[in-house]
Amino acid sequence: MMSSRHALLAAGVVLSLGLAACGGGSNAATGSTKGSIKIWYSNNAEEVKWGDAVVAAWNQSHSSEQVTAEQIPAGKSSEEVIGAAITAGTTPCLIFNTAPAAVSQFQKQGGLVSLSSFSDGNSFIEGRTGDRASQYKSPNGSYYQMPWKSNPVMIFYNKDIFTKASIDATNPPLKTYDQFLSTAQAVVSKGGAKAAIWPSPTSEFYQPWFDFYPLFIAQSKGKQLIENGEPQFNSADGLAVANFWKQLYTKNLAPKEAAQGDSFATGQSAMAIVGPWAIPVYTGKVKWGVAPVPTKDGMDASAIHTFSDEKSIGMYSSCKNQGTAWEFLKFAVSKDSDGKLLDLTGQMPMRSDLASAYPSYFSAHPDYKLFADQAARSVEVPNVPNSVEMWQDFRAAYSKSVIFGSQGVDQAFKDAAAQIKTLVKS
Repeated sequence: MMSSRHALLAAGVVLSLGLAACGGGSNAATGSTKGSIKIWYSNNAEEVKWGDAVVAAWNQSHSSEQVTAEQIPAGKSSEEVIGAAITAGTTPCLIFNTAPAAVSQFQKQGGLVSLSSFSDGNSFIEGRTGDRASQYKSPNGSYYQMPWKSNPVMIFYNKDIFTKASIDATNPPLKTYDQFLSTAQAVVSKGGAKAAIWPSPTSEFYQPWFDFYPLFIAQSKGKQLIENGEPQFNSADGLAVANFWKQLYTKNLAPKEAAQGDSFATGQSAMAIVGPWAIPVYTGKVKWGVAPVPTKDGMDASAIHTFSDEKSIGMYSSCKNQGTAWEFLKFAVSKDSDGKLLDLTGQMPMRSDLASAYPSYFSAHPDYKLFADQAARSVEVPNVPNSVEMWQDFRAAYSKSVIFGSQGVDQAFKDAAAQIKTLVKS
């Protein structure tokens, strides 16, 4: 399930690593030049509708600064396409759906414009995003991305399977690890599900974002994997999360092989760990409910942090008319434009005033209220050098110790922490 949405990220970022040494991009343009610009956005049907509407609204009142919008060209992945375009100097001015994990590599390639170089850059980003903005700063203290939209990760559950297993499907016991494990056992033994939950067990660097990382963020009350150059996962909280998942694998409640198709949509799995983008995917297929990710001893939902699954907007250094690009970027994340995004896609604009800015939307769409509340406490991947390699090293340690049990968790995490500490400082 998650692999269908994120598998394309891997090859592209890896390619960008290979291209990093090649340099690329141009810094010839000034930050105030005005004129026509081109942008790329994703091929998601709802986002295309949003993009077309925002561009049309801008063009109507900016005859000398017209915006041309295209879907990201076809390729093995959008990141692969972007990495190649940076090297060739053919990137558009703005690319929506820039992955935060790829920003450090695109920056290293010379492909990104520092948004902090605009006189109102920092104030605009921080004014819209609030305290969460600091997670998107690069190590040099500047913003090379505009935090755009998030999909805070939560637990989806199948109400029919829960009911069959004699579990309260309105307020299921999923807050603590003990409750979650007991519920997981029941939905398999009595509910008829093949798996209680089925995160992908494969080795891609981004897979921890949908098993270990959301629960680590919650258990640690909002910590990133790395903070101030120091690994945080080799701690009591990190080990508690790892051993929780290890129990699910040891008890065969989470399979060690990849699912065929979407395990939650097909009823093979009673639970899934995803964000609100999945609501239209599951609606009509599964009678679903949603709950925050569990913590060791349980927390109130209002105190739980989770992974953002965020996408940003990048301005690329081959852009000649950066003045127009900056003004259009701000227009695209205005209150009106963000409202259109929320209405068309259900994804959460990275606004500090999200719930209060769109009360009518959340009144009409109560299923999204809990996601909006979680969005206020979402945590990003750390913006550090060699981020992809860091996540890959962590995934290797997690796989062999938690999923497959070929090494003790304590030793695997200790070794990975030492390796990663060196990696992110290089």
